[in-house]
Amino acid sequence: MKRYIIGIISLLIVGGSACKKELNVGNPNLPTVDQNVTNEAGLVSLAIGAVYVNGFQKGDVWLGDSYFSLPYGYLELLADMVGAQSSNQLVSTISIPEYFVLDNNTKVTTSISNISQLRANNTRAQTGSGYNPLYYQWLNMYAMNGACNKVLGLIDNIPFTGNATTRANTVKAWCYWWKGYAYAAIGSLYYAGLIVDQDGVGSNKYVVKDSVLAASDKYLQMAAGLLSAGITSNEDYNAVLGKLIPSFCQVGKGGILTTDMWVRNINTMLARNLLINKLAPFVNGNPDAVIGKSSTGVMTDADWNQVLTLAGKGIRSNDLVFTGRTAAANGFFTAALGSVAALSTGVNTAATFKIGERLVQNFKAGDRRLTNNFNTATTYRDDLSFGSRYSITDGGVGTSGVYVYGTKTTGAYELYIGPSYEENMLMQAEANIRLGNTNEGLTAIDAVRAYMGAGVPAIAGTGLTKAGALKELVMERRVALVFRGLSFYDSRRWGWTYDVDNGGGSYGNTFLTSAGAVNTHVLINYDFLDYWDVPADESDINPPGEGSVAIKNPNF
Repeated sequence: MKRYIIGIISLLIVGGSACKKELNVGNPNLPTVDQNVTNEAGLVSLAIGAVYVNGFQKGDVWLGDSYFSLPYGYLELLADMVGAQSSNQLVSTISIPEYFVLDNNTKVTTSISNISQLRANNTRAQTGSGYNPLYYQWLNMYAMNGACNKVLGLIDNIPFTGNATTRANTVKAWCYWWKGYAYAAIGSLYYAGLIVDQDGVGSNKYVVKDSVLAASDKYLQMAAGLLSAGITSNEDYNAVLGKLIPSFCQVGKGGILTTDMWVRNINTMLARNLLINKLAPFVNGNPDAVIGKSSTGVMTDADWNQVLTLAGKGIRSNDLVFTGRTAAANGFFTAALGSVAALSTGVNTAATFKIGERLVQNFKAGDRRLTNNFNTATTYRDDLSFGSRYSITDGGVGTSGVYVYGTKTTGAYELYIGPSYEENMLMQAEANIRLGNTNEGLTAIDAVRAYMGAGVPAIAGTGLTKAGALKELVMERRVALVFRGLSFYDSRRWGWTYDVDNGGGSYGNTFLTSAGAVNTHVLINYDFLDYWDVPADESDINPPGEGSVAIKNPNF
């Protein structure tokens, strides 16, 4: 894979970037990146391609057309937020549980194992056929990381205009941020990874996920350090960042972040890295549930306090964040195919992803987000577990001030690439509830619901117990953060994806049977692999060297 990543970088042979073709970065008439990138314009163009092409577009044509359709799609499928009928990339079977128990105590065994499927298909041959889910997130994130290494390797020899130090540091902060993002994605999904921080220099020493997450934190903090102390000209900073972020993404919550806004985005990302990679079991309404076998530890009070501190310095409601939009031409994902939201929008019997009953059950009665976005015009029935009465109404029904979950109109859907205000507030909420500050946590949940236009009664001051408050937190994270690449990590850390025999499982689920019966108290035993094995496309070409950890999750 180290050779493959370098091969992808060679596609980003760039010259100056043009406003009308911001992501059209290829120039086959120029033979090498080193020869072509000799000035600021060329370096900025390379830095754009490193993220939006290498990270979010290349290699993503099997289902949808971007990183946000298939890799994000797996994370929503595994959380049972959506289902799928298509057989491509195992999307119709990867999220099938081992068994479920209906309201009448009928136990239905599916004879499908998530763990067995992932391992049986983890071969280079299956990747070539489009049936190896482990391949895609690894491909994109190491391609992004490697391309950022290329930019960083060139930057000190590039002449910059204006305040040269500020301009160079803006590009460096860009690369550090996205390297932190890439390592976070690897460390949050795979049991082991590689630390690759020099252009053209690979590694065959596999390190455990915790070390990959530490690398993410390191680069995020390096970015924050530059933004806090290395930017002395706002004019030059804005000029460079305004070129790095495509103009069609500089709308809504997207735009040219101030240095303070960017640092707050980093703090939220650091809080996320900690929160989603440790257990905080909440199984069958029990805040003290214990998972008997997993690949990670349990959140401590010190961890919760750290999350609270970081999120307290995190994204504010009026901050800009990193988002994506579709464009009529030269974008990095399309309006119809490039996101989980798009692939879930429309009539459920025809949509690639079917809106899950387990998503909709988390809306409270009277929530305007539900009535604005979902309809019950058609019912999709499935023999296993994807039956649903719900479809996403394209663009919603137009209720003013209410969040829209999906649309296929070009430029209309706001895709969250990085963290958001909603995520930051819900991390504060969960930390406060876990630390005994229940009402503070409920106040934060109310703030998110108000921000998204839910229109439901406030819950702060209603005397909820810790378990009751966590139930509200879980419900809100499920509906507020869906389609943002976080759902599986939540299900995992709450203990739901683990075997019932090890203290896991998901209880109290709404479930539509193939016969059309609606159950509301279903137990689901997913028994999923919590952290994935290293893809064969990497390990076969780049076998583990001396000092490597296991590349196959040893806990399953």
